[in-house]
Amino acid sequence: MRRPLVAGNWKMHGSRAENARLVEALIEAGGASASEVVVCPPAVYLWETARLIKGEELLLGAQNVCAETHPGAFTGEVSADMLADVGASYVLVGHSERRALYGETDALVARKFVATQAASLTPILCVGETLAEREQGLTDAVVARQLDAVLAVAGIRAFRRAVVAYEPVWAIGTGKNASPEQAEAVHAFIRDRIASQDATIAAALRLLYGGSVKAANAAEIFAQPNVDGGLVGGASLKADEFLRICAASG
Repeated sequence: MRRPLVAGNWKMHGSRAENARLVEALIEAGGASASEVVVCPPAVYLWETARLIKGEELLLGAQNVCAETHPGAFTGEVSADMLADVGASYVLVGHSERRALYGETDALVARKFVATQAASLTPILCVGETLAEREQGLTDAVVARQLDAVLAVAGIRAFRRAVVAYEPVWAIGTGKNASPEQAEAVHAFIRDRIASQDATIAAALRLLYGGSVKAANAAEIFAQPNVDGGLVGGASLKADEFLRICAASG
């Protein structure tokens, strides 16, 4: 049985005070649900958030990581070892905004995936298509390309300790979202793609949906056979909304 996971991506929002209020609300709710719950604040707030959740059921995740695995002249970057040092357990790798806004290629995402695991952190590999790609019928091809780039570098065994998040780019922050059936179809495709190399790893792999997940649609999306939780953006900044999403996943 795959344990549900819900990750809250706070993106470039919040302050120490705002983050503290949000974390306190989540802690007061007792970790939100039977699901594994990860909060991903901006990098400058990782240490503070780690302090706030110490000893609690909440886990810490980072929004990005440097692909380099050794110290050096990489001004502005944060290594996976540094993230582990401040208490992170998960790292978002290849988020659509990193791909679109900062030009992260499939090859770079694969390197970040490997760097994350080298520090004993769990990567949440984000894959998904743009609206133009979906309208051209390229969804499966795009997702396959993004997965295969990581498989080629990391190997199938790396997915024993990884999470994959399907985030249709056209449904992020737009108010639109894939229907439960559309989400399930892509999740099933991802699992089948992994199963073609190792059925056991595929069966255990947790697949998250990340496209305008809200309390109003979470239960229906999470009820799909191949959806094991969510990667939540804006809704994770509202404690009540995020708690209801977490409860829906359990």
